Amino acid sequence: MKIKQLIGGLLIWSSVWGYSQQAQPYFIPSISSDSLLSKQVVKSQKSFWDKEAVKIGFVPTLLFGASAATWNSRQDIRETRNRYIPTFKYHFDDYVQYAPAAVTFGLKAAGVKGRNEFKRSTLTYATSIAIMAILVNGIKYTAKVERPDGSSKNSFPSGHSAMAFTNASFLDKEYGLVNPAYSIGGYSMATMTAVGRGLNNRHWVSDVFAGAGIGILSSQLAYFFVDKIYGNKGDNVSLLSQFEGNENPSFLAMKLGSAAAFESIIEDEDEETLARLGWEAGLEGAYFFTRNWGVGGQFTVAGFPFNKSNVSIPTNPDTPEYSSNAAIVTESLGYLNVGVGPYYAIHFSDRWNLMFKGLLGYSVAAHGHIKLNVEGPVDHVNPKEKEEIILASYKPKNAFQFTVGTALTYNFASNLGAAFYADFNHSQMKYNYIVNPNFLDPEDPEVFTDRSPFNYMTLGIRLTAYF
Repeated sequence: MKIKQLIGGLLIWSSVWGYSQQAQPYFIPSISSDSLLSKQVVKSQKSFWDKEAVKIGFVPTLLFGASAATWNSRQDIRETRNRYIPTFKYHFDDYVQYAPAAVTFGLKAAGVKGRNEFKRSTLTYATSIAIMAILVNGIKYTAKVERPDGSSKNSFPSGHSAMAFTNASFLDKEYGLVNPAYSIGGYSMATMTAVGRGLNNRHWVSDVFAGAGIGILSSQLAYFFVDKIYGNKGDNVSLLSQFEGNENPSFLAMKLGSAAAFESIIEDEDEETLARLGWEAGLEGAYFFTRNWGVGGQFTVAGFPFNKSNVSIPTNPDTPEYSSNAAIVTESLGYLNVGVGPYYAIHFSDRWNLMFKGLLGYSVAAHGHIKLNVEGPVDHVNPKEKEEIILASYKPKNAFQFTVGTALTYNFASNLGAAFYADFNHSQMKYNYIVNPNFLDPEDPEVFTDRSPFNYMTLGIRLTAYF
């Protein structure tokens, strides 16, 4: 596998597409451009990934799909944020969104050659901003989605994320071939902006996915149209396209999988586990010193929801026919995990590789409640009236975590791959339980502790960008 460029970004791999358009100029045999034969040769040699529409729309389509896929789960995802950092208010996202564009124009002012000269770059950037503004505002004031903080009804899509990814794509297009670190830096700043919008409770996760897609699409369309005006793919592409990277499988990736706990975390009175299958999502990357050995790490979020137990509660012991419908609801267990360690890769071909890893890290757990949600009695004048009673609270202690895993990757382009991964995670968790004294017998303790191993296996998909 010949790796020619280094890319990073929100959802890690999203920058690769724009960069690969510059780094892999299409080779055409020496045949007269006026002949029908040359047109047939060009057409026949283009693969699916070389088609202009695919180059422009592939990554934005994935991001729009992610927006749609998370739409119905946005409340649950926001709840995870609220449980970990409910008071987060650091508005770095208002400023970081502009940083990639500032770096781009700063480099040009310093005389560093990029893809295009200053005049053409300015025209392309202005075009991308115009396209982005039309798309974002046209959707915002048509969809009228309320923000998670309730401040206004213009949440979807995220304008900050769209601006950040337009700027990051601009930096990537102009200077990705000069030094791949520019691409990584630009998309990292865009990622920080998008994450900040969620952490500050200003946007739903579906908003930032859509905003990122619009930002990248706007930049792609701007370069497509301006290149048509100038009749080439850039002023300095022939000079910059000589960049060559190494052949080691260093990568950045986004991962998403289904997690299954081996132990029964919480059980009901019949000793049946209440835990469902959980989920895991995160970022992973590694730098390889050779074709086989490297060091890397991952940052993941895992959640384990619990089944709801429906019960019927008599409102009066003398009249049991009058009862309330109730449900015992346990808030899901949530974990933030980080780990580092060695990676080993086996290469079957340029298309296929198998990686193994062993990571040592730390797991930060969210506390939660076990609640009794009670509706009004059946003959109540307002049957929709509800009462929420906290039966108990649990507080898992943070703990060290060990992770071993493997990933089988198919590389469908020189710098893009998709992998099936399997990870096993182990930690020794300590849980503190605080029970509502109103539901205890006099001799029962109000606080008790349980220590037990927490093991879970994750199976999922990893989208990979090589550098």
